[in-house]
Amino acid sequence: MDPVAALLEIASLLERERASRYRAKAFRVAAAALQQLPEDVRADPTRLRAAKGIGDSTFGVIRQAQGGEVPDYLVELRGEVEPERTSALRARLRGDLHAHTDWSDGTTPIPVMAAAARALGHEYQAITDHSPRLRVARGLSAERLREQMPLVRAESGDGFTLLTGIEVDILDDGALDQEEQLLGELDIVVASVHSKLRMDRRPMTARMLAAVAHPRVNVLGHCTGRLVQGERGTRAESQFDAEAVFAACAENGVAVEINSRPERQDPPDELIAIALEAGCLFSIDSDAHAPGQLSLLDHGAERAERAGVPAARIITTWGLERLLAWAR
Repeated sequence: MDPVAALLEIASLLERERASRYRAKAFRVAAAALQQLPEDVRADPTRLRAAKGIGDSTFGVIRQAQGGEVPDYLVELRGEVEPERTSALRARLRGDLHAHTDWSDGTTPIPVMAAAARALGHEYQAITDHSPRLRVARGLSAERLREQMPLVRAESGDGFTLLTGIEVDILDDGALDQEEQLLGELDIVVASVHSKLRMDRRPMTARMLAAVAHPRVNVLGHCTGRLVQGERGTRAESQFDAEAVFAACAENGVAVEINSRPERQDPPDELIAIALEAGCLFSIDSDAHAPGQLSLLDHGAERAERAGVPAARIITTWGLERLLAWAR
């Protein structure tokens, strides 16, 4: 087996199961290091093990692959990590409007995320790194976002488009955490609440209503902020008037995100039903922070299908031209 392919598959499987980001990143680092090594170094176990970026675990994988075997660790992960789920709706998804890179709290550079989206057959992928106030996630200042935008656009071609975007924080008063003019230059704006998630129901409702009324907001991200499983533990949903917020989303043409991360399952099923009744559009997104997490769209598609969300009301089933016309 090709050792680089083995290392990258292990990284993707670890990312899909949301294992430690450092474990997954170690295999991506080793794959990149191995690709740069001369053939004579690759063939010499002593020099290979001493190479920068190659650790004990990755060295073992490389040597087994070089010996013509499927590495034991890869066999183990293939048996343990849940395979991608299939559904009629998943097959209709043409892209993803929520993903992060190492410019904020993602693990990999822009080109790596673009390549992974291409490999999944996406027609488009939005890069939506965080905004400045989310310092813990290295949110992008206006200057950094302007620097990022041409690098994102440079990854488009051959039937694939990488969209410029942001996951902008909804501040306490409903204002958006980025320059107004800059938001207007982006392809996609996802607006999410990340702070004061336990705010009382009335001010939280007012906060969200102000955000979805903003003319540049396209998607309301993970609306309750809840966590239902995973290494970060659990977190109760934020309280707000769902009928009022989703009616405003429908009125303003803002799509409600069905966040595909299994630890979020956001919105809950009962809120999807309210959004459906309100006439909302939806966006099934991965919220990926690593390449292997882009495939988590299958979870969101399965939930949407089970909830009876029509494909026609899911903007990520639309072609690029229609999507961008709507977003503008």
